[in-house]
Amino acid sequence: MTTDTTPLDPAVAARLKRNDAGLVCAVAQERDTGAVLMVAWMDDEALARTLKTRRGTYYSRSRQQYWVKGETSGHTQFVHEVRLDCDGDTVLLVVDQEGAACHTGTHTCFDTDVLLAPSS
Repeated sequence: MTTDTTPLDPAVAARLKRNDAGLVCAVAQERDTGAVLMVAWMDDEALARTLKTRRGTYYSRSRQQYWVKGETSGHTQFVHEVRLDCDGDTVLLVVDQEGAACHTGTHTCFDTDVLLAPSS
């Protein structure tokens, strides 16, 4: 899966805990509102590309290829911060989202089904 065209810093790579497919979960969070926009997958190459370009770059499990958020839709993500969780198995991208983040056309993938609303 990794093509080494954009190598990931070895110190960062050593901290990642990948699944059996070599992927880590990536959560995109909107910088201004704190809203969780979407969840996708990254391998070392996708993370390295994101760190280099500051554009959300992910790995599609179904298409088995890399994709840059907004490359075809125009709904781009500018990455301000990238954080690794304490276990090393999830990456948080703090982004400015231009347009919809969800493939359905909504701003966030998490605004349709509310299973438990906040208590007052």
